[in-house]
Amino acid sequence: MDVRRAEERYRGGDPAAGISSLHAFSFGPHYDPDNLRFGAVIACNEEWLAPGAGFDEHPHSHTEIITWVVEGELTHRDSAGHESVVRPGDVQRLSSAGGVRHVERNDGPEPLTFVQMWLAPLTPGGDPSYEIVHGIADSTPYAVPEAGAMLHVRRLTAGERTALPDAPFVYVHVVRGEIKLDGEELGPGDAARITDAKDWEVLAGSPAELLLWEMAAG
Repeated sequence: MDVRRAEERYRGGDPAAGISSLHAFSFGPHYDPDNLRFGAVIACNEEWLAPGAGFDEHPHSHTEIITWVVEGELTHRDSAGHESVVRPGDVQRLSSAGGVRHVERNDGPEPLTFVQMWLAPLTPGGDPSYEIVHGIADSTPYAVPEAGAMLHVRRLTAGERTALPDAPFVYVHVVRGEIKLDGEELGPGDAARITDAKDWEVLAGSPAELLLWEMAAG
């Protein structure tokens, strides 16, 4: 298990424009050849957007983009004609495939916090696609077959335990709360990268929300 702390993340964004970002992997000008990916995950970005702030239209290709809103509302528009508002509890997936452009904004009255994770597809190219699942139930897995991955969202009460998937690669991101994993205490923004996971479990020290990626290949 490789634990990465919140304070180790690369700082980005544009604070003057109301955008703050923290990157868990090599990203943009923060190039780290030893931190390019884990399993299929190539980015795990924590984003904060002030009301009225956002990312203007920009391109993506050959990437599975999964977004989880923590607080506030995210407005999404893309060049394939999809437009939606993503709220806490929703899972949004944009499969950029051979190429797509999109806009992400905080058009709501409150600050927006979201986690966005990028996964490398097993096969590049193809046609872009979009999906949003509103109010995904706790422990309901969300499959991203294009990347050979499965997302598990867990919301735990204090003292509750949950098993991690048995898989070649498991990525754990703590959205909120405090947990204990194999003797290590993790808090908001902390992450664990586990190889060959088998019979692992998490203990919540406080009410917690976790994003768990189960992946077959790296």
